[in-house]
Amino acid sequence: MVLLAVAGYLAVQYLTGGRGGPGCKVVSADDDGASYEFTPEQAVNAATIAAVGTGRGMPERAVTIALATALQESGLRNIEHGDRDSLGLFQQRPSQGWGTPKQIMEPTYAAGVFYEHLAKVPGYTRLPLTVAAQRVQRSGFPQAYAKHEPDATLLAAAFTGRAAATLTCQGRPGATRASGPDAVRAALVRDFGREVLQEAGAEVGDSGGSSPKPTPSPSSGGASGEDDRTVTLPVRDGTGTGAVGGGRSALQRGWQLAHWAVANASALHIERVSYAGREWSAGVTDGAWRTTDAKNAEGAAGQGSEAVRITTAR
Repeated sequence: MVLLAVAGYLAVQYLTGGRGGPGCKVVSADDDGASYEFTPEQAVNAATIAAVGTGRGMPERAVTIALATALQESGLRNIEHGDRDSLGLFQQRPSQGWGTPKQIMEPTYAAGVFYEHLAKVPGYTRLPLTVAAQRVQRSGFPQAYAKHEPDATLLAAAFTGRAAATLTCQGRPGATRASGPDAVRAALVRDFGREVLQEAGAEVGDSGGSSPKPTPSPSSGGASGEDDRTVTLPVRDGTGTGAVGGGRSALQRGWQLAHWAVANASALHIERVSYAGREWSAGVTDGAWRTTDAKNAEGAAGQGSEAVRITTAR
């Protein structure tokens, strides 16, 4: 009995990343009751995987495959151990040409090299998820990916922005990363590339309705906001396959950025995220997105002109 209890505790710690509870939740946009609860650590990694995929112009199906693979291989945790020399989110092996240990332990690199291999699989979007993932991973247990497809599908819909206001987190502050607008900008660049600040038309200005000031150079961060704690990201329609485009609508891009911010709330001490007339606040019991301006939301849905605003804690 003691051994069973210990095993159960270790299983919970593995699945939750040892952070004492889920803290984040994604729900279906189809009102079918489907949901998935996960930890802030897992949320950060899932957001990164999705950002890297869309930044490469990969479709949502590719993001689903990547997330299901990472759920199976590491529980969406960037672990420093595994079978033989396997490491990181996707348990990639340096001895098999996936990169150096240092590279593999960088989530953006690990996700990028996964997508690089997936893109070489003919017709991967039409293949069963287990087959597509196995063509990349060469796992000894290929059918194990299938059980993660429902959760990965929910995560991909939220983190690509297709399903609006479906991701929430409690936003309890962590103690391992820097905070403030500069940290938010650095993390955005880390996951999406510097274009997320340039091509999004990030503005520097106040909240008084004055004309935007010239966009700063990339070296200066490229975005600011209503005050010294807010990063504001105006969103435009996608026009290419770059980090901001990918051919998706401005509304979808905006929700991707908004959900990314919520996922990173604990790590970056983000206090509030607003977009398209909806707002998420850290510490709210149910973590739900509340409506703040219905008229603004309708305008954003129709024209894609609303900005994502990310406010950090004091």
